[in-house]
Amino acid sequence: MKTQKPIALVTGASGDIGGAIAKELGANGWHVIGTYVGATDAAAATVAVINNAGGSAEAMQLDQRDPAAIDSLIANIASDYGRLDVLVNNAAWNIGIPFRRLDDLTADIWDRVMETNLRAPFLLARSAAKLLSADGGGHIVNISSAGGISPGSSSIAYSSSKAGLNHLTRCLAVAMSPDVAVNCIAPGLVENTRMAARLPDNVAEGARQTAVLGRVGEAEDIAKQTLAFVQSTSVTGQTLVIDGGMPGAMR
Repeated sequence: MKTQKPIALVTGASGDIGGAIAKELGANGWHVIGTYVGATDAAAATVAVINNAGGSAEAMQLDQRDPAAIDSLIANIASDYGRLDVLVNNAAWNIGIPFRRLDDLTADIWDRVMETNLRAPFLLARSAAKLLSADGGGHIVNISSAGGISPGSSSIAYSSSKAGLNHLTRCLAVAMSPDVAVNCIAPGLVENTRMAARLPDNVAEGARQTAVLGRVGEAEDIAKQTLAFVQSTSVTGQTLVIDGGMPGAMR
């Protein structure tokens, strides 16, 4: 086997949140396998940061809309390492379509969002279940959205996919117990990310002012909560919102 370290698979590690999660796990003893679809350079940069800091990481290409690609990736991890300790379902896809523009939300867009954001996390969990449960201490962390709790996000499809992911978390927590803990993080606006930079200034500022802490989350907050979940031995089936305290997402 290539390493004796525990293994963490982080999908979408080429992005801001996925990259922060990968770096946090890499800094705390996991060998990180970070996936990407087309952002080869960004994924390589994340891997380089981890390896240069004394951790270990590698990047693997994955189109998670392809079930065969998912099964192939998990089979490669099983062959190379014989274990998988953490699965972070972070990769997602969205497109900005205001809720009232129903006709703009086509069936093809709906299907792409659902296949990427909801079907893929299930297929990854199913494919990895035996590896994750092998030593009785595996973890899945799903990265959802506050838009899956209150009706507001880039689109109805995105909010619906994340609402489904929240409930998939609970269902998998039951299905994969007692060997695998399954939890979820639902970010709101995340500062200093490409997604936040694309928002109109008034929307971003409105989120900051509505948050009861007077500030919203950062990618590092999500990364540290991911670490807390995978270090826990008694938490499962939970969705934790990181958004600075937006009243609409308080449940």
